[in-house]
Amino acid sequence: MDKIQEILQQLSLEEKIALTTGANNWQTVSFEKYGVPSVVMSDGPHGLRKEQVDENNPNVFNSVKATAFPTASLAACSFDRKLVGQMGKALGEECITQGVDLLLGPGVNIKRSPIGGRNFEYFSEDPLISGELGAAYINGVQSNGIGTSLKHFFANSQEFRRVTGSSDVDERTLREIYLTNFEIAVKKGKPWTVMAAYNKINGCFATENAKYNENVLRDKWGFKGAIISDWGATHDRIKALIGGTDLTMPKEQATAEVVQKIKHSPELQKVLDRNCERLLALALKVKEQRDKRKKESFKRSLKPLEVAQKVAEESLVLLKNKDQILPISKKQKITFIGDFAKNPRYQGFGSSHVNSIHVISALEAVSKITEVSFSQGYREDGQDALQLRSKAAEKAKKSDLAVVFVGLPETYESEGYDRSHMKLPENHVKLIDAVSKANPNTIVVLQNGSPVEMPWADKVKGIVEMYLGGDAGGQAIVNALFGIVNPSGRLAESFPYKLEDHSSYLFFGGEGDHVEYREGVFVGYRYFETKKMPVRYPFGYGLSYTTFDYTDLVVDQKDDKASAKVTVTITNSGDRTGKEVVQLYVSPHKGNIIRPVKELKGFTKVTLQPKESKQVSFELDHRSFAYWNVEEKDWSVETGDYDIIIGKNAHENILVQTIHIVGDTVKNQKLTELSTIGDLLKNPNGVKYWEKISDRFFEAVTESGFANQKTDTKQVTADELEEQKNNDMYKLLLSLPITTLSQMIPEYSLEKLKQDIAEVNHGSWRLY
Repeated sequence: MDKIQEILQQLSLEEKIALTTGANNWQTVSFEKYGVPSVVMSDGPHGLRKEQVDENNPNVFNSVKATAFPTASLAACSFDRKLVGQMGKALGEECITQGVDLLLGPGVNIKRSPIGGRNFEYFSEDPLISGELGAAYINGVQSNGIGTSLKHFFANSQEFRRVTGSSDVDERTLREIYLTNFEIAVKKGKPWTVMAAYNKINGCFATENAKYNENVLRDKWGFKGAIISDWGATHDRIKALIGGTDLTMPKEQATAEVVQKIKHSPELQKVLDRNCERLLALALKVKEQRDKRKKESFKRSLKPLEVAQKVAEESLVLLKNKDQILPISKKQKITFIGDFAKNPRYQGFGSSHVNSIHVISALEAVSKITEVSFSQGYREDGQDALQLRSKAAEKAKKSDLAVVFVGLPETYESEGYDRSHMKLPENHVKLIDAVSKANPNTIVVLQNGSPVEMPWADKVKGIVEMYLGGDAGGQAIVNALFGIVNPSGRLAESFPYKLEDHSSYLFFGGEGDHVEYREGVFVGYRYFETKKMPVRYPFGYGLSYTTFDYTDLVVDQKDDKASAKVTVTITNSGDRTGKEVVQLYVSPHKGNIIRPVKELKGFTKVTLQPKESKQVSFELDHRSFAYWNVEEKDWSVETGDYDIIIGKNAHENILVQTIHIVGDTVKNQKLTELSTIGDLLKNPNGVKYWEKISDRFFEAVTESGFANQKTDTKQVTADELEEQKNNDMYKLLLSLPITTLSQMIPEYSLEKLKQDIAEVNHGSWRLY
């Protein structure tokens, strides 16, 4: 008998029930007499928020001092798995120093809309980026023997009514967009725990949703850890246990009714034992790692502030650099304008809020490099301040260039509520206008958790997107402005011109407690590129102080099945060392399945010295070409042509090569007399049937006078129909119901037609 089963047999029913909830806000129940320790948890994901036990100060922000790392919204722009993994490792070391066993992160939810209040905690609008970087983060943290909690599982796309709302999403969209990110992170990261979200999925609370918690997450993906609830997300202890939620947080005393129900139900007792086994496995893993650290005398290997700075520097995105106004020369007369230069917006608001050790502002950082003047420019409380703006414009006028620091104040975006628009505060916009009029050499630095509208973009020469850069964000900004580092970040989400352009605009927020994801798979760039909708800055966009050339795209297919090895050569054609994000997109040619025009299927970041070249490679597999087939309940590849695209970003193609793929054989759709001739020709037996009857059909069509001069009375094969499917005549033919055969052929009764269709469905038929 193994240790877990031995402990389980000794636990009383009441002890088992107690094990499935917290001992308090941040710890599980311990059973020292059985060798079961309490697991200590702490909020993340971009910094440790371990609350201090202080009865006199219950404020949630009364947490231990820690390093604030860049939020996921910024770190994602690195497109760098290794770098995000290093950040995770540094976070894991922070946990060890504070006695934390389980860090509540990363957040990999998809950014369905740019106004989601918690978007700063999430990586991307794209599931591949979200999943890959989420896995890198998990592997980094867990390399220290510290667990993670992958969150929030799943379809948790808004804060409005997040506790009661239902994300109503079709199965294909769930699989392709809102589950793929978690699937990648689970399979490649193997998190110790997964956190079930607040919301419902198609009417069923995430904490109670056995279909996805048990059947998908555990059975299909192989997840071996424990599922914990988001804090307060469990509404029914028994339904949550059955639904696969092992641990309800925070502490929630089981009612006498719950105890009695379990006591008198052998089936519920089996469910309870199953969940307790998972929690015991977690606790024993924690004990094992604690004992290991005691023996090895843990020492930090990373300096957290240095890691935070490196992540910020390599994630910052240069959006505009007209006339090469950047990098700045120290010889120039420079003014920094805007309160964010002195008091930066560097982290999100809510449960991820970090009590920072030391925040480096841009004003502090620049003082180590050169002398600049400073003007506040606007009031932090948002009130209009004409006098401050006038002083700023005057200083800008007397300078060679002005750097304006603006963005979204902390109250604009937070856990708990969503933004109502994408606009900057009015006093920030007025400041940009005033300064750019006073000095055309104006650079704007943005500090915000998610995209903003930029009606002022054409008035300035430089734009730097910093997102929320953590404690060392100010240093990273200055190093990029002065060319000490070469910007290499790329946007991990699209920046539309205005909120109304977004595919989710009409439906985000929902009606009452139901939120319909009517845009389906057309999220972010998948919509903009398919719709050919212009955006301010596309997904994957970002500039550098050097240039890169792409050559020698090779797509190697061993056969015509859905797999390929792709190689391409990148050359730094400029005179500065730089890093390029190589992006691979797959674009299916128009087929029977409605799909986005392109999807990211590979990415990597390479460092290149001036004039240096490197070859990078990607492996494309079945999933790279597949869509979720609802009827088959599996991934399917459609036969057809696919473009393999190396893109500068989601909008700009650099190199393209077309390949042909023979897709999967899927089960034949059952035909009826109301199915179309096009449906008939998708069925292999239906094709053979068509070859037998089409000559008589076309003769009858001609005899009836229905046909025009373009119609040939000779037999038209299925292959010929496929070749001519864009011809209007054949479009009409393919859309006709099969009953047309009996209507046009006098001797062919509807009853005979039904008999033949039944035999086609069974793989044989009679000839009349």
